[in-house]
Amino acid sequence: MDQLLFKQLEFVRLLTIKAVEGISEQTLDIIPEGFNNNLRWNLGHIYLVQEKLAFQLADLPMQLPESFGRLFGKGSKPAEWNEEPPTLEVLLKMLAEQPGRIQESLQNRLGEPVTEPFTISSGLTLNTLGESLNYTFYHEGLHFNTITLLKRFADKSF
Repeated sequence: MDQLLFKQLEFVRLLTIKAVEGISEQTLDIIPEGFNNNLRWNLGHIYLVQEKLAFQLADLPMQLPESFGRLFGKGSKPAEWNEEPPTLEVLLKMLAEQPGRIQESLQNRLGEPVTEPFTISSGLTLNTLGESLNYTFYHEGLHFNTITLLKRFADKSF
């Protein structure tokens, strides 16, 4: 089962990366009418949440730049940024490396309990490292859909 989850992690992440490859920095920052965030925010948010749910809940060190909570945390918005966000190149590198780090760190540990059960906003409680990792697929899928919509609307902005 562990290998299946790690294979899905790689697959989902590859789809996310492919969805934004070749997009300009300018397009990355477009916030179409009716949206609160842009493509860059969604990519940083995916990374931030996965880092927390995979590493923090396993009581492992996170590779999380200090600014990411302010830039990409729940409820944050690019319109409120007071600091320079990472470039697409930096975000793609971080996103590409994350699944390998997760697999290396959580191999044969997915049945272990998380350091403290974590309840997501919709009420689901994550009790094991495997449950936490499995939830991140759903989370990334939600944001992948938003990325798809943002790309479609951003194209119409030019």
